Amino acid sequence: MKLENIAPAKGATHNTKRVGRGQGSGKGGTATRGTKGAQSRSGYSHKIGFEGGQMPLQRRLPKFGFKNPTRVEYQAVNVSALQALAEKTGLKAIDTEVLVGAGFASKNDLVKILGNGEITAALEITANKFSASAIAKIEAAGGKAIVIE
Repeated sequence: MKLENIAPAKGATHNTKRVGRGQGSGKGGTATRGTKGAQSRSGYSHKIGFEGGQMPLQRRLPKFGFKNPTRVEYQAVNVSALQALAEKTGLKAIDTEVLVGAGFASKNDLVKILGNGEITAALEITANKFSASAIAKIEAAGGKAIVIE
């Protein structure tokens, strides 16, 4: 094998289209750009979303929706999940660190306790927010709901 004998694999290379090299080449005259208009000129570049003057898709579709910049989002945890956690770990006090360790929330999440399910363990629960039904169920079971300020 010699360096001058090495060739690329069949189909690996392509001949470039030589445009604007005279009528005999078949690609002379307009150089495959079509006749007239911005796209036939050198230096042409269109804006993102430009559709040749047709009304672009992003302008044809209606605006909708609203993102509230002051929204406060809470990670919801039900009292049934707290009951299961208390049975599993045997804890009497549950706070956000325990919930993060158990995988119910991330460390930067605000936690809201909701009243879905039943709770029988007398737990002292510390969270950012509680629903009215959750407070009623926790206190009925002999526990305490402490709100983090």
